[in-house]
Parts: sequence; structure tokens; C-alpha cells
Amino acid sequence: MSNTETGAVPRARTSEGGPATSLVTDKGTTSINDGVVAKIAGLAAREVSGVHAMGAGTARALGSMKGIVGGDASVSQGVSVEVGERQAAVDMDLVAEYGTAIPDLAAAVRRNVIAAIERMCGLEVTEVNIRVDDVHLPGQERGKDRDTGDQRDAEQEPRVQ
Repeated sequence: MSNTETGAVPRARTSEGGPATSLVTDKGTTSINDGVVAKIAGLAAREVSGVHAMGAGTARALGSMKGIVGGDASVSQGVSVEVGERQAAVDMDLVAEYGTAIPDLAAAVRRNVIAAIERMCGLEVTEVNIRVDDVHLPGQERGKDRDTGDQRDAEQEPRVQ
């Protein structure tokens, strides 16, 4: 989905939101890597109240394993971007807190992500597609499924010796 061959050289914007001088000048060019845009989008989404976590189930599991073995969970987890010379498109997966109105949450995340990318990168955001993969329930522990019967299994006698 990334456009790494072109170097993704966007146009900057002024504080008023209009186009500014190009980031390609007679003194050189400035390019913004797709990973930078993905990190900005991920951080902007996490700032919104009601977002519990980012990423689909498998990505969250891999991220938590990475944290256990000493790595850092990626701030761009659950985010993919396509970056062109002047525009960016964002796809993201997230987990909502129970009780949060999902349409309102998606609208708030979309607004925050667009504002952050446009302000920091000067790219026009053409779309932010949001997929809510799960709802986090109050008291639900991370990484434990309440339906597995872990406590019941621990109390049973071993079936094999």
C-alpha cells in the first residue's frame, strides 16, 4: 500500500491551511516516510477518549508478545497508510471501550487523525477508513479470555501422569 518509490514529497501548508511553498526547493527536498505518517495517525487515534487499543486481534496479540520479550509495541499498530506526493489515505483497526457510541467515536478519531496529519505533514488526507474490531468490557483483563475456564481447569485433577 505504500508509495516508497516516489519518495512521498508533499506540499507544506501554512497555519491558515492554504498551500505553502513546495518542500522541493533549490536547496533540496524534504520527504516524509510512510511510517512517520502511520505513527502520527496511530498516536492521534489513541488520543481520542473511547479508544481502548489499536489493531485487529492478531496484531494486538503479536504486539503484546513483542512487549513481553522486550520490544516496544508499535504506535503504528493497526494503522496502514498510502502516501502520495500531496495526499495520504489511512486505514485503521481499533477496539472501542464498552458504552462508547461507535459512530461518534469514529467521527472523533477521523477528525483527530486528519488534523494531525495535515498539521504535521502538510498532506491532504483523502480518507480515513476505520474498522472497529472489538469492544473492551469493563473489568476485562488483557490477554485473558473469561470463557476458557482457567480456574476450573486448575482445580481439576491431572488427566495424565
